Amino acid sequence: MPGAPLLPRLLLEPTMTREGVFDGAWWPRSHHVLAELPDLITALGAHFGRIVRVGLDTSAWDRVPQSVLVNGVMVRINWFAGSDATISVTRGFQDHFLLLVVPPGTAPETAASAMAGASSTGNHTPAAELLLG
Repeated sequence: MPGAPLLPRLLLEPTMTREGVFDGAWWPRSHHVLAELPDLITALGAHFGRIVRVGLDTSAWDRVPQSVLVNGVMVRINWFAGSDATISVTRGFQDHFLLLVVPPGTAPETAASAMAGASSTGNHTPAAELLLG
């Protein structure tokens, strides 16, 4: 349907046992955080409950604000440096989930492999290695 929003390219670890490094993977379509984050937060909210904070590396994104309004709820954005291949999502009090971020423009085969690795139960492969394909 023309004009319909695209679902985020998101793959979560199915058991949510949180035994691995990553709790899943996200493959955004662009580096525009305001275009990408609302749909991701909506999708994650359906799985995790209310999302209150997102942590990301500002160097990997264009014009990062301090917060974003999603479905009438203000979600804070924390900035950190040095980990453009991850995004931290917080629900409740100090309840964090870590997602691998597959860079926009990554070849579909590489993205699929990285996402599968990051969403496998008990994953312990570093982000850089996952993204090599």
